[in-house]
Amino acid sequence: MSTFNRLAQLESEGKPFALATIVQASGSVPRHAGTKMLVFPEGNFEGTIGGGEVENLVIKAGQDALKDGKTRLLHYNFSDPERGDPGVCGGEMDVYVEPILPKATLLIFGMGHVGKAVAHLGGWLGFRVIAADDREDYVLEDDTPDVDGRIHCEIAELPKHVEITDQTYIILATRGVSIDVAGLPRLLESRAAYVGVIGSRRRWETTAGQLKEMGVPDGEILRVTSPMGLEIHAETPEEIALSILAEIVMIHRGGTGEKMAHSPTRLRNVEAE
Repeated sequence: MSTFNRLAQLESEGKPFALATIVQASGSVPRHAGTKMLVFPEGNFEGTIGGGEVENLVIKAGQDALKDGKTRLLHYNFSDPERGDPGVCGGEMDVYVEPILPKATLLIFGMGHVGKAVAHLGGWLGFRVIAADDREDYVLEDDTPDVDGRIHCEIAELPKHVEITDQTYIILATRGVSIDVAGLPRLLESRAAYVGVIGSRRRWETTAGQLKEMGVPDGEILRVTSPMGLEIHAETPEEIALSILAEIVMIHRGGTGEKMAHSPTRLRNVEAE
């Protein structure tokens, strides 16, 4: 498989990796410009930029890039190991390390009116969208054309069917407390960035009480966001989806949710009159 086909495969699978490319090489060096290597979060890799100490350094740089999301342009001399150079070949090379991070994932359980609206808007916003329901006819392709994956399973079985990472935002748009209670203990064991439950405050009080009786730790229960969304007095499924996704984008991007309106300085005296 070519490098570019492998890149496309990894991106379609939502796998994070760093792409290391030799962008400049001169003199005697292990590999030529254009050589590529893939580095994964655990430190395993595919391909080689020449082996030895320089490869170890690039693997470490790839792991660091995946942690902070920043690219790196690394310069290596191969002259004097006592000075810290990774070899004695005599040449020089530059390696560009680029983290390729997967799209954040919306994992929606409950594909009723609100679930479908969230899926549609989430896809438009650039999320990877996975639709799930315990009712098979609610995850048919004709009914969920905007999603990247469909799962038919019981809610507690979700972690068996999809990898839940710290870039996964779980939305439970379910039809009742009993379903939430059945699924939340398993989902709260995951590294999900967000676990939201649809419904009123009273419904969440009931759900939280039952989870506590089951022995779910308080800290885990407090991870849940319910009711979901920002207060915009949403009524329709589409408005509710907007409210929910506004909150998720805010969390994902590190926003505050505050209004951004600004009164021009020259007009502030007019407002005060």
